[in-house]
Amino acid sequence: MTWKLFEGNGTPKPDDYWPKPEDDKKNPLPPPPTWRDFSDQKVMDQRRGKTFQIPKDDKIIKLINAALYLRRPLLVEGPPGSGKSSLAYAVAYELGLREVLKWSITTRSTLTEGLYYYDAIGRLRDTQLLNKNSLPNTSNQHNQETNLSDSTIENKEDSSQNKQASSASDPIQNIGDYITLGPLGTAFLPPKEGEALKPRVLLIDEIDKSDIDLPDDLLQIFEEGRFEIPELKRIAKQKSSVEVRTYDQKIRTIENGFVPCTVFPFVVLTSNSKRDFPPAFLRRCLRIQMKKPERSHLEKIIEAHFDETIVDKAAPYINEFLGLIEDGNKLAIDQLLNTIFLLTNNNLDEIDKKQLKAHLLQSLDSSVISESEDDSNG
Repeated sequence: MTWKLFEGNGTPKPDDYWPKPEDDKKNPLPPPPTWRDFSDQKVMDQRRGKTFQIPKDDKIIKLINAALYLRRPLLVEGPPGSGKSSLAYAVAYELGLREVLKWSITTRSTLTEGLYYYDAIGRLRDTQLLNKNSLPNTSNQHNQETNLSDSTIENKEDSSQNKQASSASDPIQNIGDYITLGPLGTAFLPPKEGEALKPRVLLIDEIDKSDIDLPDDLLQIFEEGRFEIPELKRIAKQKSSVEVRTYDQKIRTIENGFVPCTVFPFVVLTSNSKRDFPPAFLRRCLRIQMKKPERSHLEKIIEAHFDETIVDKAAPYINEFLGLIEDGNKLAIDQLLNTIFLLTNNNLDEIDKKQLKAHLLQSLDSSVISESEDDSNG
């Protein structure tokens, strides 16, 4: 039986190829790798933290603890796939902290985006719609009014005025419906009354992609430990308490448009070392450089993701992976995991294995695979 689901022959599969949940039939597509199973995001994040491996005598552990004690951001540098992001999930998992708040940085990211989002256009649209719906229907107003008594007309006018007055106050009353805290803003929220005083974990991923000003902007908020929401500050006298939605889909109350940080979050900033950062920024961070993976490190990661039967088959792939790295190739650990999963779980012939392995273990600084590595097209 071939392992290929798609054969490229233009022949459709039969109607019963994909079984329904009630069918007593095996799905032709096997379960996904553990690191690609999105059926439960919370479980996936926990697994990511659980499977992250650091040598116990490594200085990385000391620096993580130093960042926790000092309430300083942790700048984690290294090539793609070296486990920088997973470090944040490992800390959250081991310390029993809530889910990681992830902020993926792009060239357009701003400090305000990380703190909160105010949907001004949505609020304006809804206000206009509300005011439009509150206007009286005048299509047959003349005919109707000729049949109404003076008292009825007065009651109708009073009702219309009350509706318009209510509509005018609604934008302030429900302004919280249009404000959502970003990952940074959510991480700064103080714990609710009665909650444990434990920090949130904030992952600011690929900070080196940011605009030149963002690192300095982050410095300011990290040093002040608080921020304001101007849209709420302006109406604080009329409405001091406003409920807003958080990045993790909770509802929290903001008092007087001000968010104080009583428990500083554990902040992990990752960088692929594509740019230099200002000295003032570096001075306020603790820096970690991810090391090249070692054999014992890789073996523990594989044991965490696969059963024993697969672990025994993984040795030659680990040897080749480490050899390629020693030769100067840039490889990520998930490339090794992908290779082991695909080449040990399916009935592949040797030609397929060779061609797939060339693709899966391609150096990250290579744009194409040479013809000697890939002769799949003849």
